[in-house]
Amino acid sequence: MKKSSFSSVILGAAFLMATSAVGPGFLTQTTVFTKQLAASFGFVILLSVVLDIFAQLNIWRVLTVSEKRAQDVANQTIFGSGYVLAALIAFGGLAFNIGNIAGAGLGLEVLFGLKVEYGAIISAVIGIGIFLYKEAGKALDLTTKILGLLMILLIIYVVYASQPPLGEAVFRTFYPEKVDVFAIITLVGGTVGGYITFAGAHRLIDAGISGKESMPEVNRAATTGILLTALIRYLLFLASLGVVALGLTIDDANPPASVFQNAAGTIGYKIFGVVMWCAAITSVIGAAYTSVSFIKTFHSKIEKNTKIITVAFIAFSTLIFILIGKPIKVLIFAGTINGFILPVGLALVLLASRRKKIVGDYKHPLWMQLAGWLVVVVMTSFIILTILGELAK
Repeated sequence: MKKSSFSSVILGAAFLMATSAVGPGFLTQTTVFTKQLAASFGFVILLSVVLDIFAQLNIWRVLTVSEKRAQDVANQTIFGSGYVLAALIAFGGLAFNIGNIAGAGLGLEVLFGLKVEYGAIISAVIGIGIFLYKEAGKALDLTTKILGLLMILLIIYVVYASQPPLGEAVFRTFYPEKVDVFAIITLVGGTVGGYITFAGAHRLIDAGISGKESMPEVNRAATTGILLTALIRYLLFLASLGVVALGLTIDDANPPASVFQNAAGTIGYKIFGVVMWCAAITSVIGAAYTSVSFIKTFHSKIEKNTKIITVAFIAFSTLIFILIGKPIKVLIFAGTINGFILPVGLALVLLASRRKKIVGDYKHPLWMQLAGWLVVVVMTSFIILTILGELAK
């Protein structure tokens, strides 16, 4: 592989992970929790970034050095666990993709006045077209990079327009007034939960970038993906905080849209349409690609028909949205569900990191293993607290 192509794939994997995380649910969750926690939401973002980095570095390194996808690594670690993990990922990916399709339809409604259902169908067709393209891998990398950069630039403009209290935001990021456990689970789940954790690593393996010699590039791709996600979330948090600080109303029916509109008027509302569509379509691509990558190694016929199954995944997600609707509730629910999946997948990968039959003579750093198990313990504790809290209601 040429150096330019190699670098393109590395950056493409980082953007695939980041744009998979930055979907409609990402926009909705960030806005809803900023409304609830105000400047203290910055601390939740900071904590989620730390947990994200530890989770990603462990998963990306172990999978790429083993040259196997997560489901195969899991099956070799605990027999049958790969099938369970694949089922969880597929379910979480489907839940996310229903919201992603809805978000894409909403974006086109804002931009062109189309009905949400029509916009969803058009967006699904575009997503399907990318996978049917002969050079699907290159199209995937290019699309996520261009739309990811476009989102960042547009959100920076909205932050500038909303004039958030930066000093208060930075202070409360390190010294919060209150901490919401449910927000942390949802945020981590929406950033690296479920399929998102494995998106970039599976992309690198598909592109042939694996083995011990690739570790520096794998580290760079994983860290870049997390930092891109953190940058976008913090910028969106600042834009939302600016609106909250001014005492303006955030509409519960469409929280992110009201933030953009309150911050920058009609132009802001149209920018929201572009950002929502970019976030949604890249997440549709990421969810479909990664969810299908979890089942394609189970049978040769599945691997042979990967494109058809991916197309069917997008089409089915679109059909479910049109029949069910209620995207805002689905988006919050999907993030929480994927937060539950993270400790399961990460624990299996950490166990695999100690198996020579999986990683060969590779020595997974002890500090990284300890950090990974810390994430498993923290997320499991938060999940138990959330469940107990719900039962007590």
